[in-house]
Amino acid sequence: MIDFNEIKGISAEVINNVEKVIIGKAFEIRLTLLAVFSGGHILFEDVPGVGKTMLARAISSSLGCSFKRIQFTPDLLPSDITGVSIYNQNINKFEFRPGPVISNIVLADEINRATPKTQSSLLECMEEKQVTVDGITHRLTEPFLVIATQNSIEYEGTFPLPRAQLDRFAIKIRLGYPGQKAEEELLLKQQKKHPILDLEKVITPDKLLEVQEKVKDVYVSENIRKYIVSIVQKTRENLRFTLGASPRGSISLFKISQVYAAIEGRDYVIPDDIKKIVIPCLAHRIIPKYEFENKSMENIFFELLDEIEVPVV
Repeated sequence: MIDFNEIKGISAEVINNVEKVIIGKAFEIRLTLLAVFSGGHILFEDVPGVGKTMLARAISSSLGCSFKRIQFTPDLLPSDITGVSIYNQNINKFEFRPGPVISNIVLADEINRATPKTQSSLLECMEEKQVTVDGITHRLTEPFLVIATQNSIEYEGTFPLPRAQLDRFAIKIRLGYPGQKAEEELLLKQQKKHPILDLEKVITPDKLLEVQEKVKDVYVSENIRKYIVSIVQKTRENLRFTLGASPRGSISLFKISQVYAAIEGRDYVIPDDIKKIVIPCLAHRIIPKYEFENKSMENIFFELLDEIEVPVV
C-alpha cells in the first residue's frame, strides 16, 4: 500500500522529469501536479509560446497516460469531441465511434476559439466523467483529466468561457515568461531536438489512481475546514467582488490542500498549505467589480486573507 513518503518521492520524480522540458517553472509544475493528484481539471491561460501545450504533454508522458489533443476552432463540432453513432450495415445497428475525449488526459488547446455549443460538450465529461451520445451514456476511462489552454491577449475569433465551465477547472495557472538563464538553457536543450521526444514515464496510470485515492486520507482538522469555508464565504461577502466563489471552489481548495500536504510528506493540512494554493484555486471563479478590475487578484486576496483569523493546528 502506498504511503505519504512514497507520494512525496513520486512527486519529486515527476517534477524533475517535467523540468527536462519546462525550464524554470518548478512552482507552476507543482501546481499542475496538485490538480492531477486531486483528480481536478486544469486551465492554462497565458500569452502564446510560453509552453502551455508542452507542459500538458510532458505531464501526460511522465504519468504514462493515454493522451489526446483537440485543437479547438470555430468550426469544431461537439461530435468531433465526444464521438458519433454510425450505422453499420453488416450488423444492422448503430455503433459508437468514440471521439478524442475517450482518453486519460485530454488537451483542449485554445479552448476559447470554439463556439459555446462546442465548449459545452466538455461540461458533462468534466463533472461526471461520462459522455452521452444519442441518449446512450459512455463512461470515461479512469484516470481522466482535462487540460485546457487559452491565450489571454487574443480576442478576435474567440468565445469567452462561461462561468459554469470556468468553475469546473480545479485550478488556473499562468506560466509567464522564463527568466534569462532559463531561456538560454531552453535554447541549448532544443538545439538539435525537442527534449519531449525523449521523455520517459515515471509512474503508471494505476499508480496514479493509487495516489489519487491515498491523498483522500490526509487529515483536515475542523479548524482548517472552517478556515477554507471562511475564505470562500469572504469572497461572496466582499465588496470588491460581483461574484464570489462557489461551493465547488471550497471542494477544490479542500482536495488540493490535501494533495499539497501529501507531496510534502505530511498526513495533515496546515494553514500555510491553504494560503499557497488559494489564488490558483479560487481567482478564476471570482468576478471583481469594475473599479477593482485593474488591481491584481493577488493583492486583493492578500488583503482578504489578512481579514480572516488563521487557525491554530
